[in-house]
Amino acid sequence: MNVMSLSKIEKNISMLSREDQLLLLERVIHRLRKKDSEEENTIDSQVAAMASDKEIQTELVKINEGFSGTEMDGLQGNYLMN
Repeated sequence: MNVMSLSKIEKNISMLSREDQLLLLERVIHRLRKKDSEEENTIDSQVAAMASDKEIQTELVKINEGFSGTEMDGLQGNYLMN
């Protein structure tokens, strides 16, 4: 959005009452938070789908096996989730 459009929006908002300005801000904030929440849920569901994908699990096993020779280096932990 260009500066001219933002200026017009700001001018229109300034003509609203204080209460209406606050209501508008609350609605905008609510919409932004809802969008952030939906995007987070989408990412979470994509990660969950990847974690349950058999091809990805197979590839992770191969990667883990590739690092099996380094297990004696003192580092602990299994990086595969079941």
